[in-house]
Amino acid sequence: MDPRNFDGEADRPRSAGARQTGRVLVIGPYLRVRAGGADAQSEGHVLRDAEARLDEAAGLARAIDLVVADTIIAPISQIRPATYIGKGKVEEISGLIKGLEVELVVMDCALSPIQQRNLEKEWHAKVLDRTGLILEIFGRRAKTKEGSLQVELAHLNYQRSRLVRSWTHLERQRGGFGFMGGPGETQIEADRRLIQERISKLEGELKKVQATRRLHRAGRQRVPYRVVALVGYTNAGKSTLFNRLTRADVQAADMLFATLDPTLRALSLPHGGKAMLSDTVGFISNLPTQLVAAFRATLEEVLEADVILHVRDISHEDAEAQQSDVDAVLRQLGINPDDSGRIIEVWNKIDRFDAEQREELLNIAARRPEDHPAMLVSAVSGEGIDALLAAIEERLAASRTTLDLSIDAADGAGISWLHRNAEVLAKELHDGRFDMTVRVDETKRDIVVSRFDAVPHLSAT
Repeated sequence: MDPRNFDGEADRPRSAGARQTGRVLVIGPYLRVRAGGADAQSEGHVLRDAEARLDEAAGLARAIDLVVADTIIAPISQIRPATYIGKGKVEEISGLIKGLEVELVVMDCALSPIQQRNLEKEWHAKVLDRTGLILEIFGRRAKTKEGSLQVELAHLNYQRSRLVRSWTHLERQRGGFGFMGGPGETQIEADRRLIQERISKLEGELKKVQATRRLHRAGRQRVPYRVVALVGYTNAGKSTLFNRLTRADVQAADMLFATLDPTLRALSLPHGGKAMLSDTVGFISNLPTQLVAAFRATLEEVLEADVILHVRDISHEDAEAQQSDVDAVLRQLGINPDDSGRIIEVWNKIDRFDAEQREELLNIAARRPEDHPAMLVSAVSGEGIDALLAAIEERLAASRTTLDLSIDAADGAGISWLHRNAEVLAKELHDGRFDMTVRVDETKRDIVVSRFDAVPHLSAT
């Protein structure tokens, strides 16, 4: 077996959805939660509605063009080590699978390799858990080399523990990227060694990506461009908002994980300043740890951002639970979601509300603490965008110093330096001299003060 290729192609995983659009049964094996029980809400997580969870799982399946034949909720009182769900429910679903003639069963949970294998034996159908399904979607969405490397690394780490004989015969194993599998060797240890070699190579290539990103970031730090990052639950409207703010044409669709690869564009601020806006991969509940680790190079843009916009689909019935899930991922990245000096909460899709509902939203936002405001916007209509840009500019200015100075109009080099290294807020010509108001980082404050005899601006905000 070629160590570069576990499923017939080199360099990147193949999306199973691209190969086959089979009929799928989506099952929600959710633990019963006692009303008011200690586990109803833990560690700051908001309990998610079972129907909404199942709808999301079906949406994930449709995101790779799979035909959802049916969806069912299978409530369980405890997780069974062998099959996750109880024996009776396994037999019941087996009959449903035969009747619907489905080729794949999606379990909206995290299955162990042994649970996955046992269910495939019982149902005589392929079984995919939530992690595997998200990995399949990412495999299709990744367009750049960097995205492909990160997805492949996550796939291999996931598959490494699943090198077990599948339900069909000894020649089929879980050595491939896609859940439809493929002919493989019977030497499982050899497969593990080949996968580990590929993982090591990918990790080396991703280190080069991280080094390149650090160089780019260092280059941006030499000019007065700050970084603003968009984060949020998948399908919250981040890419639409990104396009609205930057006049870009990033793909935006009503689809889970419509975009995957990170994008950077210039953002024009109200007073003429500039910032860099970064659109990142959408988060989701129970985001696989393999993906959080593999995409750390991409998510470094969030880690290094001066301001983070947490974009929320405020019209979604599970908006509070989605916020909780995003906060959990931010904590995984080492970011405090309650850092009001750095994070701005953006309530998107207010165009979906009528006048009365919108007024209620405004009242809710008005009652929030001053240091935790919520910006109400519609990325589709543009409503609230000006106020959001003003809020971004205010946050960026909080860590900068505003200075007044007077410079000879003939000092072209000095004027040019200021435009490159500071944010010019005002500039007026009087008697052969430019009276200027500029805003600079603390790292350049002393240079401006000594070079141009600048003084603090009295009415700085």
